[in-house]
Amino acid sequence: MKKLWKFYVNTSFMAKMTTGFVLGIVVGVLLGPKSSVFYPLGKLFLNLLQMIVIPLVILPLIVAVNHSNPKELGRIGIKIFPFYFISTAVAVVLGIILAKWTHPGVGLTLPNSANITAPDSPSFINTLLNMVPTNIFQALSAGDLLAIVFITIVGGLSILFLRHSQDPKQRQSGDLLFNVLQACNDVVTKILAGVLLYAPIGVFGITANTFGTQGIDMVIVLSKFIGTSYLGVILLIFLIFPIFLKLFGVKVIQFYKDIKEAMLTAFVTSSSIGTLPVSLRCAEKNGISDKVSRLTLPLGLAFNLNGTALRFGVAVIFASEIVGISLSVPELATIVIISTLAAVGTAGVPGAGLIGMSIVFSQANLPIEIVALTAGVNVILDMIFTCGNVVGDLVGAKIVDQSERRAGAIDIDDDAIAHIDNEASPNHLPRSS
Repeated sequence: MKKLWKFYVNTSFMAKMTTGFVLGIVVGVLLGPKSSVFYPLGKLFLNLLQMIVIPLVILPLIVAVNHSNPKELGRIGIKIFPFYFISTAVAVVLGIILAKWTHPGVGLTLPNSANITAPDSPSFINTLLNMVPTNIFQALSAGDLLAIVFITIVGGLSILFLRHSQDPKQRQSGDLLFNVLQACNDVVTKILAGVLLYAPIGVFGITANTFGTQGIDMVIVLSKFIGTSYLGVILLIFLIFPIFLKLFGVKVIQFYKDIKEAMLTAFVTSSSIGTLPVSLRCAEKNGISDKVSRLTLPLGLAFNLNGTALRFGVAVIFASEIVGISLSVPELATIVIISTLAAVGTAGVPGAGLIGMSIVFSQANLPIEIVALTAGVNVILDMIFTCGNVVGDLVGAKIVDQSERRAGAIDIDDDAIAHIDNEASPNHLPRSS
């Protein structure tokens, strides 16, 4: 038993995850709906990830803020947010262009018994106001990413100012708080190590349940919609993003080799939030400075959902073809703006894309009942869209890191700021040197 356990632990993360994924597909196809018996294995994995993800957003952000200064934070923000909005808009446009070419909605009809209520679409001002929570604990329990990021940055800056205060007592208090939070980060990292060891088993459970219970008839009916969506994200990841990376002198092939674990985890779990622990590891492996990755990756969860944005572009054309209307260029331009804003702040959890689609359809005067038509294959769609979201976050982090290095803002010493214990890191994701 010890030898078997040692073999399992020493096997690379990618090999274990791939094995779990492939076995899940085989079991799901062979057992069909009976494969739902493995659902608890996957649900446990998702629960473990969501249990640890809020501390993994808060603690690295506070540490990163305290290894920076307000000037550096502002500089990184000025670089990353334009990338978020440009890449999101490009994703929407790509989705529209592909859907115009493949015509995924031709031949389909509006569902007769759909019962969908459009969620309220918050204005841009309200979105900004909602970043400041009226109740901190409610924001934490609800997993409100925008509010959590705001609270964390404000708290991190407050500790930073305490540590650099002229008052010795304030400096002592700031250092004490920072050391406690660093120790908490180490504890969370140890827990993370155990979660990642269980990950391949959870992936098996998720995959077996997904492929076993997903209705094949609905997949066939919506095959063009699914195919267009997958093609769009593949082009986004392997054509559009490499262009961004090349502009900043990044070695594209090596970059994708280093982030493949995050891509697979995102695809299988359909959760950008749940993939954050692996994304942070992959960022380290790729040589992205902790100063950049621990700031930009949590921010990307809330502000940068490229895959989801592409989904909106495809879905709008899909819906317009079903109802038989032709959208003009000005209308399409408006939809690009609406979709870009709708993608910002959409929670990185499974199923959030349906809410975003309802918002976009409502604003574009399209029947939101069509959302119900795609709900049957939402699990399959979420897999690829989440992969696009996670890769977009890592691309943004790499571009900012490359820009900072060119400007001399990051040197070798900055790479040593990692506070994640090497023992907690799986052997397949070595630390950057």
